[in-house]
Amino acid sequence: MVLKGYPRLSETFIAQELLGLEKAGFALSLVALRRPTDKKRHPVHDEIRAPVHYLPEYLHEEPLRVVRALLKARRLPGFKKAFSAFLSDLKRDFTRNRFRRLGQAAVLAAEWPDGGQWLHAHFIHTPASVTNYASMMTGTPWTCSAHAKDIWTSPDWELEGKLAANRWTVTCTHSGYEHLKTLANGHGAVHLSYHGLDLDRFGHNLTPRADRDGSDPTDPVTILSVGRAVPKKGYDILLKALARLPADLHWRFDHIGAGPETAPMKALAAELGIGERLRWQGALDQKDVLSAYRESDLFALACRITADGDRDGLPNVLVEASSQNLPCISTNISGVPELIADDENGLLVEPENPEQLAAALERAIRDPALRRRLGQAAEARVRAHFDHHASIGQLAGLFRQEWSA
Repeated sequence: MVLKGYPRLSETFIAQELLGLEKAGFALSLVALRRPTDKKRHPVHDEIRAPVHYLPEYLHEEPLRVVRALLKARRLPGFKKAFSAFLSDLKRDFTRNRFRRLGQAAVLAAEWPDGGQWLHAHFIHTPASVTNYASMMTGTPWTCSAHAKDIWTSPDWELEGKLAANRWTVTCTHSGYEHLKTLANGHGAVHLSYHGLDLDRFGHNLTPRADRDGSDPTDPVTILSVGRAVPKKGYDILLKALARLPADLHWRFDHIGAGPETAPMKALAAELGIGERLRWQGALDQKDVLSAYRESDLFALACRITADGDRDGLPNVLVEASSQNLPCISTNISGVPELIADDENGLLVEPENPEQLAAALERAIRDPALRRRLGQAAEARVRAHFDHHASIGQLAGLFRQEWSA
């Protein structure tokens, strides 16, 4: 399993999948292009037994290892094919990153795990490039899981080549599935598979939520958001929406997550005059996040499509929050409407629209009965359609179908 980085707090869905495949009887080896940067880990990471093999993140940091790998890889029967593909890709993308992908693939091919019979890449951008080159060098078949940013920020020519080169690709939203299926144009198999949620970890929230309506300054409505502080999460829009709420409405906002936009977010909150109502909790492990879902009244995430095309697919935090009967307010982009139907099991607004978002927030804050109805419907949908056992079963079936062919 070729991963961009491991372990990562923001990729719980991948960790759940790895553990699920192990429980289904698969022997895994994890290959990561980056070492961990998060100071904490989720409990699920400690349950995964697969060994982790780290490739050189930057080739110049381990030059002898890279040179030895290239010398060994050059003797592999598929090296000429991989190098030819690299040169073809380099003509269209003449970047240092492209050289790094070839070097990492050579290290992977030269240090191939004992008994390795298959390659599977998580993300169809950089990890899939490394996997594709390594597959050519070793003659090992490969498959891929595509998600969100990797689909929408990769050039079509590169996606088309990878879809044609691998055995199949799975992706986690209908919008991503339709895009990849169109690009494959019959030259690659594409499957839709929602990540799902490990509902054994996210059991029922048995504590009734209070009927707060924002009228009591000593008992404000708690609005929660969980996500990396990056542009596609739309936190600037969410803060501007919070600043538009009426002065007589009492609320507080909790943010869980880390990222490069944390300092600008805090500065914007202070500029908008709402800094004292916000709590920045940083990155937390899954147990603490689960507690926050259960203790909050409302969840908000203002997903957007950035100028370079980056976007969320179906944010796993929306599924997690919904599983705890926590009503969600989000935007109607990407895979979000595949989980949330407006005014049925959540509220949806247009992206980049703080006025609409403020109106939805005010409506939900003032109406605890609405929050209760939406939260109950949200939990029912998740437990009926987003159990991760189904997605693990589908993925395991795809692997076994290939191996029995």
